[in-house]
This record gives sequence, structure tokens and C-alpha cells, in this order.
Amino acid sequence: MAKDNKNVQIFMPPNNLRAKLGGGGYIDSDIVSRAEMAMAELQTEFPDWLAEDIQALNTAQAAFSAGRNTDTAGVLFRAAHDLRGQATTFGFPLIARIAASLAKLMEGLAKVEVALKDVPLPLIGAHIDAILVIHRQNIRDISNLTALTLTEELEGRVLKTLARAGL
Repeated sequence: MAKDNKNVQIFMPPNNLRAKLGGGGYIDSDIVSRAEMAMAELQTEFPDWLAEDIQALNTAQAAFSAGRNTDTAGVLFRAAHDLRGQATTFGFPLIARIAASLAKLMEGLAKVEVALKDVPLPLIGAHIDAILVIHRQNIRDISNLTALTLTEELEGRVLKTLARAGL
């Protein structure tokens, strides 16, 4: 067998990340500890913020139910999206998943331009009810079997609804 004598060259691009950090990549532990303390302080305030976000979601749902239009649908989507981010940041992973599921539902139905009268209000209500229960029970553990089963069921229903709508 004859060997191919092709010349191979390997180019290694320079890694400039360390230089971009400045100071040789050193991270001041004092800055990190101050940031951790600030986050700990915020976490004590989060239950109030979470309650406000859940109330905003309830208000958005009521407005959408009363007058289904693109504005109220957008408000409902944004409320769910915002709640998803807040819940993730402050340790309510199941609320984050349920809010993400609701946001996915609203966004998906808007993409395929489903008639707003056909948006399933009971499915939206089930998402919000689940969020309320998880918040009331202060369920932060993702291994809570009942809450996890409920979350997965809601996510599954959203996927089926979007599939029926053509997504």
C-alpha cells in the first residue's frame, strides 16, 4: 500500500481571553463575596417579588380571558416569560418550568396565528393554578413527585396543543 504524502498543517489560533480579562485573569474574591451577599439579600425579598409576578400573571390571564386580542396575549406571554426568569434566579425551578411552558404556548400559538378565540383557556388556567400551588406550598425541590408530574403533564399538553396547531 502506498502512503499519501499530503502535507498537513495545524493552525492554533491565539487564545486572547486571559488578556481580555485584564490583570492576568485574577478574580478578586472580595468582589465575589460582595456579589454573593447581595444575592442573598435579594433572595429574602424574592417571595414578595414572586407574589407580585404571579399577581401580574393572574391579571394578564383575566385581561386575556375578557378580551382576546394581540395586546392581551402579548401581556400574558411577557408575564409568563418574566416569571420564568425570576423563578429560575431565586430557586423555584418548577415554577420556572411551568411559566416557560405557558410562554411557549402563547408564543407558539401566535406564530401560527391561531385565532385567539381558539386559545385553550383551561390550559392557561391550569398553568397559573399550578404556579399558585407551588408558590403557596413553597416547593423548591424538583424531586417533589406530585409537582414534577403536574409540570410534565402541563408541558405535554402544551406540546400536543402546538402540534395540533401545526407546530
